[in-house]
Amino acid sequence: MSDGVPGVAIVGGGFSGAMLAARLAERGVACSLIDRTGTFGPGLAYSTPFEGHLLNVRSDRMSAVEGRPGDFVDWLRDNCPQQADPDGFAPRRLYGEYLQHRLNAVRLAHPGTIELITGEVAAIGPDSVRLSDGRVVAARAVVLATGNPAPKTAGKGSRRIITDPWALTALERIGPEDEVIILGTGLTMVDMVLWLDATGRRGRITALSRRGLMPRVHGAAHDHPGTPTEALLTGRLSGRLAEARRLTSHGDWRGLMEGLRPLTAGLWFAADAGTRARWLRHLRPWWDVHRHRIPAHVDETVKRFQAAGRLALVPGRIGRIEAGDDGVALHWRGRDGSAPPPITGQWLIDCTGPGHAPLEDPLTGPLIKARRARLDPVGLGLDLDAEGRLRAPDGSPDARLFALGPPARAAFWETTAVPDIRKRIEGLVDRLAGAQVTASR
Repeated sequence: MSDGVPGVAIVGGGFSGAMLAARLAERGVACSLIDRTGTFGPGLAYSTPFEGHLLNVRSDRMSAVEGRPGDFVDWLRDNCPQQADPDGFAPRRLYGEYLQHRLNAVRLAHPGTIELITGEVAAIGPDSVRLSDGRVVAARAVVLATGNPAPKTAGKGSRRIITDPWALTALERIGPEDEVIILGTGLTMVDMVLWLDATGRRGRITALSRRGLMPRVHGAAHDHPGTPTEALLTGRLSGRLAEARRLTSHGDWRGLMEGLRPLTAGLWFAADAGTRARWLRHLRPWWDVHRHRIPAHVDETVKRFQAAGRLALVPGRIGRIEAGDDGVALHWRGRDGSAPPPITGQWLIDCTGPGHAPLEDPLTGPLIKARRARLDPVGLGLDLDAEGRLRAPDGSPDARLFALGPPARAAFWETTAVPDIRKRIEGLVDRLAGAQVTASR
């Protein structure tokens, strides 16, 4: 770099990594943005070409820059005015284009600050990252912004099991009348149902999850955040849940969720291992369906499919999966412990959510083995300090290693939505920009 100080290496070129690179460049910090696909900006989340895959957050909350709330809507007005409704839910494809535009605009305004590198990171050293082709990128700090891994529930070994529903052309093998089994009933399940319908697939769909819960629907307008009470924020988990039920007894659960949103990461970070484990075991499914909502017209479409018998949501536990040349049989158990007949179909799509496994990951596994990182107390993912630095086994943070976005979920939980990630980007930029000033003196 021009001042002789190595830049920041960012591993992952999706939203988290690309928007961090843009903010670092605007603060005068040089960085290398590394992505194995060579597509910088949209990432997996915003690369879908299907117009029916919409954002699940209203457009006026989707600015990529903290403190500039109208940035995305302004871009829509300039580039796609028919979609520029601040209260609307724009296609994810357009949001991906917006992210690419922002990254490119920053690179033009700050030439030489962002180096785009296409390649697979093979190892992370103390002052560099090594790519699989042997290239070495010097770095005074490394940020893991690798996004969400594919699900792992269904396993591999059969062409009839689609383990990564977002993989290019993964769903194109499904025939017009083929029956489909889906594992999971969350947002990805909804996306798959919409895509199957829009592309002329009319076969019956059966979706199974532990409780058979589907995402709740957004209100007609922005929900006014409720004021969390002390009883909601402190004390035993059972008492907090009772307070939440009291506060929502008149139906204003969306206001409660909005009031909790800015506090969630801090509450999770401060919780002890026992509280986190109980939350994951008993409350997580209910939190997910109320927190990660869908637009009203999408909800109406899915319910029409259910009423017509084209979609069934089944509560139960996944058992053995048998896949042959012609189809799949899913053995399962009901909520009451019964063993109903297997669910059958020509295809099975795994929509159970990201298969985070840091010990098995080719980047984080070696870091843990080398004692440069550790798992969090409940084994959810990487253990981080309040600034997002990876913790060593003794609890000390590594000043050169950071995690951002989904890889930071064990520490902050709310790390997948744009409004939450962009706030963390600002804190990380402050840290890295300050470290550069110190290093360059």
